[in-house]
Amino acid sequence: MKFLIAIGSALAIVVLPFEAAALSISPVRIEISVDPGETVEGELLLINEQEGVETLYSSFGNFEATGETGTPTFVTVEEGLATWIETTPEIILEPKEQKEISYVIHIPEDADPGGHFAAIFWGTSSPQTEEGGEVSVATKLGVLVLLRVSGEIEEGGGILEFSTENKQGFFNSLPVNFTFRFQNSGNDRIKPEGEIIIRNIFGKTSAVLPANKVEGNILPQSIRKFEVEWNPTETEIIDETETVEKKGFFEELKNEKDNFAFGRYTAELDLEYGGEKAQASFSFFIIPWRILTLAAIFLMLTILIIIKGIKRYNRWVIAKAQKG
Repeated sequence: MKFLIAIGSALAIVVLPFEAAALSISPVRIEISVDPGETVEGELLLINEQEGVETLYSSFGNFEATGETGTPTFVTVEEGLATWIETTPEIILEPKEQKEISYVIHIPEDADPGGHFAAIFWGTSSPQTEEGGEVSVATKLGVLVLLRVSGEIEEGGGILEFSTENKQGFFNSLPVNFTFRFQNSGNDRIKPEGEIIIRNIFGKTSAVLPANKVEGNILPQSIRKFEVEWNPTETEIIDETETVEKKGFFEELKNEKDNFAFGRYTAELDLEYGGEKAQASFSFFIIPWRILTLAAIFLMLTILIIIKGIKRYNRWVIAKAQKG
């Protein structure tokens, strides 16, 4: 039965990215393409930056996608890549010491073609302690291993959905947030690359945004959601746990002025993955109604002033003619 290694039978902290408590590991990710039956060797660098001696224990876990955020879930080692990896079971790091640790990956002759994904962990709690069910507090450092076995690799996927956030069709001003969901139906990971091109009602390009700025991968038989923001000005990142106070009319008016856009826009998503292409589009409107309202009021007042001025002028002309 699957379970999170981060929880397991102990109270452990899995560190991704792979640095905490003055312990660090490098590299943070290993990407390898191999043939069935091949043996791969490499080295990791473990660093103890603190003043005390640390004893670290190695362990392994396969991982797969959780939900659509791209966050990996580590599962129990029963088969797959995690069982193909060997490394030193235990090391001792003196204060300020760093050590190079060798690892070996034995790829079976009958390994399935496509992607295989695992992590090499180094933790302050031994695997025997965790398996024994004892409660402890531990730190785990990990290196992701992304391995591709050659052969008949199936690549397939496509865009499931592309729109603004919550499919919102009308905005008062920028920024505008886009989301797209991409499905990987093949047996190897996919990293879609491309752009979101935003055009105004006249077809002129207003912005070009990177569709996958974080260079996120999509694991086989999974769906991942990507978020892209169209924001010509830098804004403060707000913690989603904080309460965002509702802005007043004039604050929103200033935001409309500083991030002005008007009319109908079309966002075109253009992606490439594994030699294939995928496209989608979505249209929306930006109507800065506060600016338009003030402009309309100003225009009406101007017209009234002009009309009143013309009437006064006509009365003056008539009065002057009567006196003459």
